[in-house]
Amino acid sequence: MMEDLKNIVESILFVAEEPLTVDRIKRVVVEADTSEILDALRELAREYDARQGGFYLREVAGGFQFRTRPDYTEWVKRLLAPKPPRLSRAALETLAIIAYKQPIIRSDVEHLRGVDCGGVLRALLERNLIRVLGRKNIPGRPLIYGTTRRFLEVFDLKDLKDLPSPEEIESVAKEKFDLTDDSELSDNDEPEAPDGPEYESAESPTDDPPSAAADQQQFDTVAAENEAVTKNGRKNP
Repeated sequence: MMEDLKNIVESILFVAEEPLTVDRIKRVVVEADTSEILDALRELAREYDARQGGFYLREVAGGFQFRTRPDYTEWVKRLLAPKPPRLSRAALETLAIIAYKQPIIRSDVEHLRGVDCGGVLRALLERNLIRVLGRKNIPGRPLIYGTTRRFLEVFDLKDLKDLPSPEEIESVAKEKFDLTDDSELSDNDEPEAPDGPEYESAESPTDDPPSAAADQQQFDTVAAENEAVTKNGRKNP
């Protein structure tokens, strides 16, 4: 059964367009225990590491995904000729602040940057790099922002504890995006969470909309993770 399970898991990972969590795999392979799925994933990872081929199994964004080895990025780009999405340097700076300071509200971001960030926040929401975690219980109930699973995927991170330095974030962003020096976007209104499947996919398209209690729990969870990152000596922007 182990050999069959390993092949089944390998097939599922191969066709998946996003990292698959163990729970997601378990919903597909209902006959297998969670421990058996984890054993199959570890065995696959060992096999691909030993092979040292063109791709490997990577734990990223809370799940598992096959990824091409960075050594061969040049040739992959030649085939796909991808046109990287545009991202302004203002957006990159705002993204770095949110990544390290989350959960954070707009006024705190603007205090650190010294400029209005409404338009930049909206652009990051549309690219599914940040998401709304809820509203802070202070006058005006401003929106609370944090990064998404898509952010973890783009920057090849397992979780927030793996955050690189701000310089490394910029280095990766140069590979993933067309960085521009566009003029500062401005928007006097508080950006709202965009509708549609792109935003919903930040967590799981099958999840129910979070309740206020769930928002607060997620706020506390991200805050605890950010505190752990700080205690581990990670550099803040």
